[in-house]
Amino acid sequence: MHLQQIRYFLALAEEQHFWKTSEKVFITQSALSRHIKSMEEELGFALFERDKRNVNLTPAGEFLRDHYGRLLSEFESVTRRASQIAKGEVATLRIGHPASITFSILPDLLLALHQQYPQIAVQMFEVDAADVDPFLQAHRIDIAFNRESAKARDLISRPLMHEHFALVVPEQHRYANKRSLQYKDLLQLRDEVFVLPALTGNSEHASQVKAVFEAAGFDPLIRVESDFGVTLLGLVSKGLGISVMPISYSHHLNHHLKFIPLPATSSLLALWRAQDTSPALQIFLGVMEQFDFRMGLS
Repeated sequence: MHLQQIRYFLALAEEQHFWKTSEKVFITQSALSRHIKSMEEELGFALFERDKRNVNLTPAGEFLRDHYGRLLSEFESVTRRASQIAKGEVATLRIGHPASITFSILPDLLLALHQQYPQIAVQMFEVDAADVDPFLQAHRIDIAFNRESAKARDLISRPLMHEHFALVVPEQHRYANKRSLQYKDLLQLRDEVFVLPALTGNSEHASQVKAVFEAAGFDPLIRVESDFGVTLLGLVSKGLGISVMPISYSHHLNHHLKFIPLPATSSLLALWRAQDTSPALQIFLGVMEQFDFRMGLS
């Protein structure tokens, strides 16, 4: 006895008519009759009571109709679930990201993923730029967003977008109403106190921030150093200094700060393991391919 025979049995139990059932399941009436007879012979008892026009279920047939129906439904559900797992449509994806995109790019990208593949769960990890490569290589995350390309050869880096750096000031600052700044404008702030990431660090982001001040022609007076962007935002909001940060931080839920674009730009890249063929990762890469990353900066 096989699944298709059970499907034929359930269809006949519903229609109680060989001719109507044969049309419904797209086989001949004689073939349907042979399948039912084969089931009865294998089971060792009758499933139907037959007359010239109709068939009626025996008590044993009624019992099997109820239970086979539930079992077949469960079987098909389990099979579909296994297929979704194999295709990556049911999975957990671990994503590393910088704080700067937490309120800009990331929510819209995850919404796009959820709308197309609602059964893919996501685990988010805020990962320092220096830890992205080792986290990927150790399989602690599956994909990462970073502001610098991978150093390891077994990792792939894909540029996603460029965004401007911005001068970040409290809303009462004298530059707060400016729409944009040139380096000569930044030079006028050489006597103000800054809160910044450690400019002596080896990260590409630190080098980019340092290059902003080199282009402006002065070394900033730094009161506090932190590699955590949210910390810098808090310090600026409390009047402990001003900062230079990627403009995507402007989406953070702090309405007392002003972000004034500068000429310099920062890149955002996606990084993942070159040999990783997991279906869930491939699905996410496909969603990224369709996503408009500029939308998150508007």
